[in-house]
Amino acid sequence: MNRICCRWLTLSSLIVCTLAMHSINCARLAAAENNQNVLTLTLRSRTASDSNGDSFRVTFTPAEWRADQTAIIICDMWDKHWCPTASARVAEIAPRIDRFAAACRERGALVVHAPSECMDFYADHAARKRAAAIAKVANLPEGIDTWCKSIPAEEQGKYPIDQSDGGCDAVNPPKSHQAWSRQIDAIKIDENRDYISAVGSEIWSILEDRGIKNVMLCGVHTNMCVLGRPFGLRNMSRFGKNTVLVRDLTDTMYSPKAWPYVNHFRGTHLIVEHIEKYVCSTISSDQLLDEAPFRFKGDVRPRIVIAISEPEYKTDETLPVFAAAALETRLGYDCAVLQGDPQKHQIPGLSDALADADLLLISIRRQALPARDLAAIRRHLAAGKPLVGIRTASHAFDARGKGNEGSAQWPTFDPEVLGGNYTGHFGKTDAPVVSLADGASGHPVLKDVTLPFSSGGSLYKTRPLMKTATPLLMGSIAKAQLEPAAWINVYGKSRIVYTSLGHEDDFKNDSFVRLLANAVQWCLAK
Repeated sequence: MNRICCRWLTLSSLIVCTLAMHSINCARLAAAENNQNVLTLTLRSRTASDSNGDSFRVTFTPAEWRADQTAIIICDMWDKHWCPTASARVAEIAPRIDRFAAACRERGALVVHAPSECMDFYADHAARKRAAAIAKVANLPEGIDTWCKSIPAEEQGKYPIDQSDGGCDAVNPPKSHQAWSRQIDAIKIDENRDYISAVGSEIWSILEDRGIKNVMLCGVHTNMCVLGRPFGLRNMSRFGKNTVLVRDLTDTMYSPKAWPYVNHFRGTHLIVEHIEKYVCSTISSDQLLDEAPFRFKGDVRPRIVIAISEPEYKTDETLPVFAAAALETRLGYDCAVLQGDPQKHQIPGLSDALADADLLLISIRRQALPARDLAAIRRHLAAGKPLVGIRTASHAFDARGKGNEGSAQWPTFDPEVLGGNYTGHFGKTDAPVVSLADGASGHPVLKDVTLPFSSGGSLYKTRPLMKTATPLLMGSIAKAQLEPAAWINVYGKSRIVYTSLGHEDDFKNDSFVRLLANAVQWCLAK
């Protein structure tokens, strides 16, 4: 009897375990399926860092959007534009938008094609009929069928470009006219799932009918249709949708002949900044595609990633201003400023941004970054790409055992990459005096740098440098030996510039600003 009971209990236990394992496996499969239907994004925005709204801090916010509650609206990707250069860029970007839309569609997101003034062409298309068949919802926002030229938040800033000439950057721009009849063929329309509409109330009704809370916009042109159409960023944002611009899948109608007289692609960058400040956040297409962010072939500006994660010297405030004024406006570079959280040992977006970066500039202190980010920095250097470090970069990745699970450190980064020998600093003393190092006269990094000058921060102990390093500037204080304050180094095939300067007050000194800009230029020189 006991044996029978035991056998019965064993068999029962086995059945229970089998059922339990089946339930666990089902749960895992369901979780995996759910994860497939979640869009993991990083939203970029800009928030004022001073009371006057003159300085902005770049912020990155992780987000998870359910794909079935998300729509991508493709704005005015016409078959032909009245401006030939605009038409060429539409053709160039269209295949990437098609791949992005396909990735969204595959995950379960809704795709809306919105080629304005082309609805007659699609009158018999299944996707157009599907859109027209949606009944208008009761909660249509007032103004959803009209252009929106601005929203109240934009009144806080100045519109960044002059587009009053139509924005065509062709050598001999033709007169504006309607050259389009349909969406460009390179972007596929799924007859069974997609919608075609350019009517604000119609698109709003589609979104409400499908339970859409999140909207991604791409297409052209950022400063005109993408912002202002009835289904554009301003309306979607002000009427309550979680709205983002796919910032690398757009273009701007802007000519360098107009104010502020910058490169066409810099003009687009300025509009994207304006949107991030006052309208909505942005994402980049590489977040859903296994590709680097899209870049027009004509956009040959060097791309600089500036990574900031230190709590002492306010470089989260000074470096973005330096990047905008010295690197972007004066030198025409394309800068991505990434601001980390020193307490969390994270710099969101770093590994993705480095994928196509030409130069990395770091202001980081004792961070144990996620292993993928440190691996991306190593890949950047292994590819022979340059690096500029300031101040606490000498101990950027030596977290002294702190950090999160899965993080990585590089305690030998200073001697190995920078060529330095940081052992601390002298503390608060008289302001260090910075002067020319022996034999450094005439070096390009020192062009137009007026010497000597005083530094706002304490003097770092950096000697002796590694044999590969060449000092450019020396720092001195009373009753102490001279310490290298700026030098160049070579790591593999990468040009390296480091300076122990970088205190908040140093950025008020024209000589330091010139030094740092020169360092970037020299590193990028072929």
